[in-house]
Amino acid sequence: MRLRSGVFAAGCLLVQALGVGLFLRGFFPVPVRSLPRREARGVPPAEPPPPGPGVTSNWTKIPSPLFKKAVIVLIDALRDDFVFGSKGKQFMPYTTQLVEKGTCHSFIAEAKPPTVTMPRIKVLLLLLLSMPKALSSRAEFEVPLSPPQFSLLFYLMCLMLCAVHVIVCTSAENLCYFCSISWLMAVGVMMLISALMCVILSAFGKMLENPKLPAKNPAVSNSSWSELDVLMLAGTVGHAVSLGASSFVEEEHQTWYFLINTLCLALCQEICRHYFLVKECDLQLSTAVKQNFEDIEETAQCRNVDIPSCDSKLGKITSSGEFLKGSEKWMGLASPWIILICCRLLRSLNQTGVQWAHRPDFGHWLTSSEHKAVLSLLAAISLLMIFILVQRRCSLVSKIAMALGLLGVYSYRAAIGNVVFPWQQDSKDISKGIIEARFVYVFVLGIIFTGTKDLLKSQVISADCKSKSIGLWEVYSGLVLLAALLFRPHNLPVLVFCLLIQMIMTRCIWKPLKFDAAQITIMHYWFGQAFFYFQGNSNSIASVDISAGFVGLDNYVEIPAIFLTGFATYAGPLLWAIHLLCYLSSEVSRNSAAMGHGCFCYALICSVPVTVYIILVTGLRYHLFIWSVFSPKLLYEGVRVFVTAAVCLFFTAMDQNRSQKIHD
Repeated sequence: MRLRSGVFAAGCLLVQALGVGLFLRGFFPVPVRSLPRREARGVPPAEPPPPGPGVTSNWTKIPSPLFKKAVIVLIDALRDDFVFGSKGKQFMPYTTQLVEKGTCHSFIAEAKPPTVTMPRIKVLLLLLLSMPKALSSRAEFEVPLSPPQFSLLFYLMCLMLCAVHVIVCTSAENLCYFCSISWLMAVGVMMLISALMCVILSAFGKMLENPKLPAKNPAVSNSSWSELDVLMLAGTVGHAVSLGASSFVEEEHQTWYFLINTLCLALCQEICRHYFLVKECDLQLSTAVKQNFEDIEETAQCRNVDIPSCDSKLGKITSSGEFLKGSEKWMGLASPWIILICCRLLRSLNQTGVQWAHRPDFGHWLTSSEHKAVLSLLAAISLLMIFILVQRRCSLVSKIAMALGLLGVYSYRAAIGNVVFPWQQDSKDISKGIIEARFVYVFVLGIIFTGTKDLLKSQVISADCKSKSIGLWEVYSGLVLLAALLFRPHNLPVLVFCLLIQMIMTRCIWKPLKFDAAQITIMHYWFGQAFFYFQGNSNSIASVDISAGFVGLDNYVEIPAIFLTGFATYAGPLLWAIHLLCYLSSEVSRNSAAMGHGCFCYALICSVPVTVYIILVTGLRYHLFIWSVFSPKLLYEGVRVFVTAAVCLFFTAMDQNRSQKIHD
């Protein structure tokens, strides 16, 4: 019996989820009780009477310890001159008195200068964009007959010098001369040095190379479309390894922001190559076709056979290899930059992490009571855009349900006082919005039920691919409506940009460039991780929106509250994962194994960081920040494993009709 890759990945992920659950149970400390509950409720034993004359007391016996180990959490520390200095008694008399009497333990620890997280992230990931091209077979030393700015070596030298400059100038002892001048002047000097070194080294390499180079094989020279693989592999592995540092865990959102920005620049390069660069194989093919038609024309003239003009046939064949229409081409070229602009706008919406979480952002400005009208307008526009972006592939019934559900979302937010209607003068009639929220839940369940019905129909009739595609999209639409209900009004633009980026990448990048299932899966994973932080989440438990678990409920109900809170927290990665399933289902006609391949890749890239992080946390269990930094991240990764396992099970269920075809 042959086991498919998707089923194997889902099974392995379930086993890993069980292992992670057991690890979390053993890793986190449990409450210690000195006595059983029944004895603890009783009256404590009376103290024995004092010993009489000539009688010794046995009350000096050391009591047995309640636990074997004690964990001391260091919240903060003081500078030594605050306590031991000349002004210690004046400004901190109580602490100084405790130290002098010996009633507290004090020590002086040498602290290194604070780490500069963002420059380190940029330095470590700065070469990701150029490294794949440098590792490919196209990387070569060439004499820059054109200006040296167009040479690959020039860009590599600039990146290397900029990286060294950042490392030196952000260190503790920045004694370099270039650190004292402005950044603009330093960059200009480094560009000049790079250009000179580019000319010298490329000319020297040209002198040493063999002038009689063998002809290139056009089939081997196409190694880009591998460059992107190296970029995504290096980014995923680099992120997993970076979790061993507390600064990278605290500011992990910066890593994902930088990775998706780098990915967009790499995709821009791929699109330019796809639309503008003429491949050698195309030139050779055109020459061969032309030569063949000349031979056919001569043969036809000898035999007096009347054939159409050679030039017209050659024009028809070569036109099939030309680029797409002008509008599609320019839209494809603009798509990475549009995505970059959207991501930059989302970064200013919610400040997350540790270092910049206290800074005011656009979300705080919107949620203030003075700007409720602006928030209401933004929420209404966002809900309208959600309907426009989602309804294009839904059935008529689902479109109506989606419109009514989004109207119910705005009514719910108006009922609890977050937004106002145009005719509403004040917010005195504030309620819990239970009726409005349950009104939306009805439409969410209705849309998901309609999609599930189509999915079951496609499972019975294996040839009905249209019902399967519509069913998956309607399930996805129901989850989008649920996310719109649970998201706070200022976070609705996050959902809009999520849908917009998915549409742009589907129409302008993935389909025209024809990426394979593995590449598309990794891109979905990266954007899902980025949108997890665009929502305002971080690796701190304090960023969890607990209020989402009470939407539509009178009081706390454990199972619905856990589900709603978990969905609201992981809505970004979950929506991108379901969109991946919708996209791969539409690619089954081109690649029958797309869904199984995508399921395997998604399980792999989600399980490897968890495995690496568990190993790192085990080695860092005595670290100073183990409970404040690493442990909350471990909880997030543990829950993410269960979410990924559920997604992979859904993948496997949707891929059953392919297994039935293979079996038949």
